[in-house]
Amino acid sequence: MTSVTVPPSPAPYLPQRGERYRLVAPNAPRIVRDFVATVLRVAGHASLVDDARLCASEVVSNAYCHTESPQVRVKVTVNRRQVTVYVTDDDPGSTPCPRTAVRPDRDERGRGLLLVDALAARWGTTAYGARSPLSKTVWFTLSAASETHLSA
Repeated sequence: MTSVTVPPSPAPYLPQRGERYRLVAPNAPRIVRDFVATVLRVAGHASLVDDARLCASEVVSNAYCHTESPQVRVKVTVNRRQVTVYVTDDDPGSTPCPRTAVRPDRDERGRGLLLVDALAARWGTTAYGARSPLSKTVWFTLSAASETHLSA
């Protein structure tokens, strides 16, 4: 089994405080992208919509391309300082990791989690089910503080 290094999850790994929104959907990036964008606009984080849409699209695309999970479960937690998006699929065996050696002139794939890593304040994965995991969650947090940092 290949060892994967990802940023640590927020301690403890619990949904952040704030308003919570949930969606169970077919494993389709567009549906999740639109859901996340709508939640952020309604919650007053319009400046994070583009980054959130891109990150959500990449995470769900990974689930679509690398798992046989027919659906994903999405949770979005919003507060005034940050937004955390959790995407859960039913294939714990395919733990995502960013490819560090992507060649733009040759590689058409492999950039997704590098984008998430560049845009998110933090991100990671969590498997559920102890020794025989049943599902996994890939999550990312965008912070209102990073809005100024990324646009500068």
